[in-house]
Amino acid sequence: MGFYQDRILPHLVHLSMRQDTFAAYRRRLVPAAQGRVLEIGVGSGLNLPFYTQTVQRIVGLDTSPRLLSMARQVTGVVPIALIKASAEALPMEDQSIDTVVTTWTLCTIPDLAAALREMRRVLKPSGNLLFVEHGRSPDASVRRWQDRLTPMWKHLGGGCHLNRPIQERLVAAGFRIERLEMGYMKGPKPMTFMYEGRARPR
Repeated sequence: MGFYQDRILPHLVHLSMRQDTFAAYRRRLVPAAQGRVLEIGVGSGLNLPFYTQTVQRIVGLDTSPRLLSMARQVTGVVPIALIKASAEALPMEDQSIDTVVTTWTLCTIPDLAAALREMRRVLKPSGNLLFVEHGRSPDASVRRWQDRLTPMWKHLGGGCHLNRPIQERLVAAGFRIERLEMGYMKGPKPMTFMYEGRARPR
């Protein structure tokens, strides 16, 4: 891991994701988590204060040791284990998780199809995947900019893709989407088309 990704990028991610506009999404999404929770891309722990006592335990995964170190400084109401691991190979048993939470994470995972299969594997049949992600816009002019910018943006943003069709990827991985809201957040349109919702294993 290079100096930029190890030393600079984690702090940039933390600062950018602390914006109030992101907090509004967190307040809506995270309190719906219940039971045993797996948070993919826990980052610096910005979701942790929003979990409630309906959660028994959180397992927070991230690939960045520096972000995990930041997350360890965050206190919450729920016991948590923070683990350095990849979403493409989750270190847990089949059907052992009640809720998977992802917030602005699916854009960066190198093999998203494998990661979504793993999330489906560890979720109980009655479990929920709660997600808020940015991704591919329905507007052709915005999509063209997303496609142009993504190769450069990936290098600056730790592998972040601006143009992933989140809804399509979830369905292709075997999820049934039960709630979905889409629209632009404040900011440049190629970077701010949001998918927010809940899905279950089919």
